[in-house]
Amino acid sequence: MVTAIIHKDRYSTALSNERHAWTADEPVTVGGQDTGPNPFDYLLASLASCIAITLRMYADRKEWPVDSIKVSVSMDTRKDNGQAETTFFKNIVIEGDIDDEQRARMLDIAAKCPVHQVLTGRIAVAEDLPL
Repeated sequence: MVTAIIHKDRYSTALSNERHAWTADEPVTVGGQDTGPNPFDYLLASLASCIAITLRMYADRKEWPVDSIKVSVSMDTRKDNGQAETTFFKNIVIEGDIDDEQRARMLDIAAKCPVHQVLTGRIAVAEDLPL
């Protein structure tokens, strides 16, 4: 579970789980203080880091000589008839002495990371607002 707490500071938000604490905010251009990434940056970071970690685990398990993995993720959201449609764009660079077949396999594995699976599956958000 992640908990977000915001007080009167516009819009700096304290985030925490049981082991770590971090901050989310909005840029100064929209009234924030820019003390941390915005929520969409965290969404992109979740996908990018999950892909990178999944690929590292796979390369290590296969004992492939992968030196580094760089994953960049961006997104575009458009509204059509009031419905949001979001596309994530992934750019994956794998450095190491692997052949084209291994590289292609790793790109297939990238779509199997847990965050990718969540984002491409059915999603529901349930609210619990105690009175």
